[in-house]
Amino acid sequence: MECQITTKNLKINKNKSIGKVIIVVEGESEEFKIMKHIFTKILNYNYISIKRNKVIQNEFRSKVNPNSTVIVANTNSSNITDALIRTGISVKIGHDLDNVAKADLVVYSAAIKNDDIELCKAKELGIETIERGTFLGKLTKAFKNSICISGTHGKTTTTSMISVCFLQAFKDPSIQVGAVLKQLNSNYRVGNSEYFIIEACEYVESYLKLFPKTEVVLNIDDDHLDYFGSLDNIVKSFEKYVKLLPDNGLLVVNYDDINCRKLVKNTNAKIISYGIDTKNANFVARNITFNSNGFPTFDVYYNDNFYKTISLSVPGVHNVLNALACIGVCHEYGISKEDIKNGLLNYTGASRRFEYIGKFNDVCVFDDYGHHPTEILATANALKQKHFRESWVIFQPHTYSRTLSHLDEFAKVLLNFDNIIITDIYAAREINTYNISSKDLVNKINELSQKAVYISDFNQIVSYVKGNAKPNDIVLTLGAGTITKIGPMLCNNS
Repeated sequence: MECQITTKNLKINKNKSIGKVIIVVEGESEEFKIMKHIFTKILNYNYISIKRNKVIQNEFRSKVNPNSTVIVANTNSSNITDALIRTGISVKIGHDLDNVAKADLVVYSAAIKNDDIELCKAKELGIETIERGTFLGKLTKAFKNSICISGTHGKTTTTSMISVCFLQAFKDPSIQVGAVLKQLNSNYRVGNSEYFIIEACEYVESYLKLFPKTEVVLNIDDDHLDYFGSLDNIVKSFEKYVKLLPDNGLLVVNYDDINCRKLVKNTNAKIISYGIDTKNANFVARNITFNSNGFPTFDVYYNDNFYKTISLSVPGVHNVLNALACIGVCHEYGISKEDIKNGLLNYTGASRRFEYIGKFNDVCVFDDYGHHPTEILATANALKQKHFRESWVIFQPHTYSRTLSHLDEFAKVLLNFDNIIITDIYAAREINTYNISSKDLVNKINELSQKAVYISDFNQIVSYVKGNAKPNDIVLTLGAGTITKIGPMLCNNS
């Protein structure tokens, strides 16, 4: 059987059936991003489509060699892994050496450590391995227009906004986004056009493996310092990223961000700028107002000429900036003002982006992915546009390194909430060599204002909130780890 994928060369005999493939991933949705492209863009098989957790297309199974199997190794079960199982795909929860036996290819994400037992075994046996970012980069080559959205904050939202507008205009794009997009009931879409809209992650510089025709840079902030070490190194990384653009490419960049403005000297591509505070940007938002839900309406000006009045169905001034980035991309790709307007109005948010979970005792519960002080502040400001009695935040810090490096900033931004509950740090990929705990954050907050309590157990958190929250309060669960469990527990819809 001839089936070989390497980082240097892509060589597949499409007349041969692929044998056994192991996909080693971290998280609950990466397998779909990879499998979709394996079976469609490279092998020309049909694809899996999930809609309301139901597999509606699985014809690819009949095209795969009956003796072949696809194994998805995942650390947690989920609705997505359950859907894979219903198609007959083998899903392994946890990593096991048996998963690697007779594999032709191992695809792994950047979150997989070098000492992962499956990855080590694959290398020991001489099995081809490829990092997901590298593999994804090869796929961007297959599209005439790969539109890559990057930045420290707002990538998922902006990728989703652009995707919805392209769908509104019947551009039939392929899409890969970092959360479930409600219009797709999935985090991906396989289109039949020259457009590939992709969320481009800067962590471990994965975005440097892509081949973009268009780049959006939303902002540059000090995050992932466990890898980059300093903000200066992050800026330098983005400079390398911008240099990937061809001369006939497009850079859409936030001129309100001083670090983003530095990037324009690193490319010969066309520059489209946007902003709120920067008057000399191409696209500028003026006359911003908010309704009772915190949703903004604003006038867009293009080169100082009125362009369109835009209304959003997501809250916060930060989403005005995200929308401007979307408008800049869509305008350059010939999408009409009306389709842009309707697409943005129809976008109601991706999962875990100020997502409404439900109610208990007339208390509204929301969930948000924010795990950086800048993101938390944006969410807090958006929440202030809503009408409520008191606010509650339940925060799960994400990684020891981030908690330590931003301890003071976390304490200050969390004071924007009336009641603060801090639970244990979600370690993710790290070992606690930093001598930091959530109690340190609680102490730092209480030095400023006696608002914070530490509760480790999720059941105790639920009991505490239900015993103290009053009608018309708002509860926000916040963080990038397992904090998502609390909202459904509060609303009794788990």
